[in-house]
Amino acid sequence: MNDAAKRSQERRNFILEGNQLKVLFVVALPQIVTMLIDSVYNMTDTFFVSWLGDAAVAAVGVNDSLMMIIRAISLGFGIGCASFIARALGAKKDEEASRAAVTTIITAAATMAVLAVIGSADLSSLVGFLGASDTVMPHSMDYARWILISSPVTAVTVCLSQTLRSEGNTKHAMFGTVSGCVVNIALDPLFISVLGLGVAGAAIATGISKVISMIILLTPYVQRKCLIRLNASYFTPTKEIYKELALIGIPTIMRTGMMSIAAIFTNNVAASFGDAALAAVSISNKSLRFVSSAVMGLGQGLQPITGYSWGAKKYSRVISMFKYAIIIGGVIGLTLGALLAVFAGQVIRMFSEDHSVLALGLILMRTQCAVLAPHLWVVIVNGFLQALGLPYRSGFLGLSRHLIALIPSVFILSFLFGAVGLAWAQATADVISFTLAAVLVIPVLKRIRALSGQEG
Repeated sequence: MNDAAKRSQERRNFILEGNQLKVLFVVALPQIVTMLIDSVYNMTDTFFVSWLGDAAVAAVGVNDSLMMIIRAISLGFGIGCASFIARALGAKKDEEASRAAVTTIITAAATMAVLAVIGSADLSSLVGFLGASDTVMPHSMDYARWILISSPVTAVTVCLSQTLRSEGNTKHAMFGTVSGCVVNIALDPLFISVLGLGVAGAAIATGISKVISMIILLTPYVQRKCLIRLNASYFTPTKEIYKELALIGIPTIMRTGMMSIAAIFTNNVAASFGDAALAAVSISNKSLRFVSSAVMGLGQGLQPITGYSWGAKKYSRVISMFKYAIIIGGVIGLTLGALLAVFAGQVIRMFSEDHSVLALGLILMRTQCAVLAPHLWVVIVNGFLQALGLPYRSGFLGLSRHLIALIPSVFILSFLFGAVGLAWAQATADVISFTLAAVLVIPVLKRIRALSGQEG
């Protein structure tokens, strides 16, 4: 066994046998950092285009929905593959995991290329559907064009990050994301202001940063430092592999896609109250995403541990890791949420000095901070159900937050109370989805506890 194979085997043994808190810390911390950096990535464009005015800020916010759709499809492939890979590696089926990884990456890139061509055919209709007003539309089209061009690279980057994470190599996944973020931050002011490319410059900088991330994420595979082997000969577009991908991938696409639909619906409602309301929604959502991304990282770090442990039939380990994640996630979320609630005004002023943006943004941020703990509970439960290969439960939970909770809340509260009702809608949705998450996960935990009693 060569050194790379030994390291990979040691990683597998560490996940399955190591001290539980240490394993959760080592595996999840890089993913937490990755998600925090990813949210900074997302906020960077908004910060730099804020120099161009509220319409430019709103344009980037509108295109968040497009980026969510791209990410939804990419994550559908990536997380579907990651869940399968973690269980396969836990059962020591390394070649099967490699075939799934290669097939997923190639299929994801090809799918995204086709969809990018379709989306580019009529950009004005696309951004209009996403919620762009007449004043925002020119900026939105400039941004969307380059986001679509770079979307196949985005898909590959997301899939590579997920396959690395699935075998517990979260440190390199983190490094790939951080490197891309640094490049993006460096290029944004150059392209937006120095070269005078405006909003389009922000999108071009993002596309280039994704290419850098992709190259870095490929490095450990090229150096053969992974359990998974990325070899073109492993491309195996079989019914069996696509079925495994679909079991987790389709619910993920539906869940994240529904998030996009909910965002599009919210943007359209916000646009009816003016560009200031649209900018306020964009700023507050990006800021809250930064806070919740830490616990999203924890949830994603929990997934490979859960998958490995489930595949190896270590059921008591599955339960205890879930408990630790809930406790740690609650502490992180409440601390960051309290800080954001206190400094919400300063955060909003970083992006806009408009009093209307500030007034609505404060309500949006502080109401969501107040219910951050229930929101983060849903995030961890969803990742836990995905890792166990329970697509129907995880899919329903993901859909419920947006289809059952958020869209009706936005419609009813904005109709009754105008822009203020819109600001309260997301917090209301979090309370509803928390209740549904409890109903879905409690029977699963009871079943795993029963299996843990049968362990040798």
